[in-house]
Amino acid sequence: MKHPKLDSLHPLPHFPNPNPISKSFKKSHISIMAAEAASSTESCPSSASSPSSRHCCQSIITHIGHDQIFSILHLLPPESILSFSMTCRKFRSLASSQSLWEHICRRDWGSASVDALMASFSFQERRDISWMRLYKEVSRLGSLSCHRLSSKDGIFPRPRASLSLNFVSGCLVLFGGGCEGGRHLDDTWIGQVEGDRYNRIVSWKQVNSGYPSGRFGQTCTTVGNSLVLFGGINDNGNRHNDTWVGNISNEGSSEITVSWRLLDNVGSITPPPRGAHTACLTGDGHVLVIHGGIGLYGLRLGDTWFLDLSDDLCSARWHQITNVRPSPPARSGHSLTWIGENKMVLFGGRGSGYEVLNDLWLFDLGGDQPSWTELRYDSLSNATEMPLPRVGHSASLILGGKILIYGGEDAQRHRKDDFWVLDVAAFLKCHAMGRKKVSARGVWKRLRAEGWSPDYRSFHGACTDLSGRYVYIFGGMVDGVLQPREANGLRFDGELFLVELVLQL
Repeated sequence: MKHPKLDSLHPLPHFPNPNPISKSFKKSHISIMAAEAASSTESCPSSASSPSSRHCCQSIITHIGHDQIFSILHLLPPESILSFSMTCRKFRSLASSQSLWEHICRRDWGSASVDALMASFSFQERRDISWMRLYKEVSRLGSLSCHRLSSKDGIFPRPRASLSLNFVSGCLVLFGGGCEGGRHLDDTWIGQVEGDRYNRIVSWKQVNSGYPSGRFGQTCTTVGNSLVLFGGINDNGNRHNDTWVGNISNEGSSEITVSWRLLDNVGSITPPPRGAHTACLTGDGHVLVIHGGIGLYGLRLGDTWFLDLSDDLCSARWHQITNVRPSPPARSGHSLTWIGENKMVLFGGRGSGYEVLNDLWLFDLGGDQPSWTELRYDSLSNATEMPLPRVGHSASLILGGKILIYGGEDAQRHRKDDFWVLDVAAFLKCHAMGRKKVSARGVWKRLRAEGWSPDYRSFHGACTDLSGRYVYIFGGMVDGVLQPREANGLRFDGELFLVELVLQL
């Protein structure tokens, strides 16, 4: 089935090209550059100041002006720019310019993300920034710095798991979840983070909305400055399939409120009731995708649905995607993360036989028909080079277009505290080359956690700020002691953690 909105989906927005040039010009001059650069490396492999290398640069400049060279460099991937810079001294200077690498950062990460990142820097950091170094630091990310945030007035939401946590309109919005005794919660909280990056505190305030009804295992997705909530399970075990919109508004200089309304005009066909499913929004904000979950009678689902949101959240329409083969097996407690270019990545979860998974799937909405592709690992990959099977983890798109996987639990309900990043660029490159199997080491990397790291946990809430450098983690089920005789127990957590990508600038 072809969804009517798929043709209107757009890839990640690119920073405008300041020096537009025709396709024929680009093709011919890229060929000239490649040919002459190759000849230069043959004639002067080691000395950038040799006569042959100087002749190479002069020859290139004879053909192409600096502005035109920059226009071409703006189109190239970073590895090609770095290769270009190694041909001679002149090219090294051109390929190391601040303006070029600022453009590359904005092109690959988005201007909104870069602007938010710059706003988090001090005046001196902004003044001394090297855009090329920043790009390299983000690309080779190896560690995280963790902090437990204190409450400004000692007020925190009640400890819980299977909650919703979103970053929208510059603040945190928390809704629902399950707490001690298997009871559901129906409260909405606003969390405002204050202070600089070294001294941050949070101020929590409950919003007395009364809606939606109490539930846990729902999805809540940021759509512009609003939220779209779907499904969930209440403490009687009833599954929901209602759709709600949360509007975020400012009622003064600092007063932020959330007002919920039922989106009842969603068409005659809706997804079956469910909880512990996953949801993801396309890049243009027009289509919400949901997948899987736990349906009636505990049945795990493997269906995929689209919610058309093109009517500015005034109304919407559900459409089921059928007859797509292959597709991921039925599951719950998994993640689905948008990675740009009309693509999403699905990871992990619990299958129909209660097995816990760590398989990786690409969902592509860019063709005539949506398609699923599983990424399989080669025989040289071992378990230490990839995240172990897990359910109830979080998956956040962070700065640099990577996916950060945190926590979850295995089949024996042993909870985890590890952080992994999926290199989306490497993942997509393998897919584009048609590789049947890849090295786990080539796409996954485990990160070091420094500072006050969160405890082992699962079914927590996580979200990133606009920059993608900061990840907020709240709640979840953590290891504890229920009875003195028991070695392991369970408790619900109510602390807020801030996880920062460590960049040596």
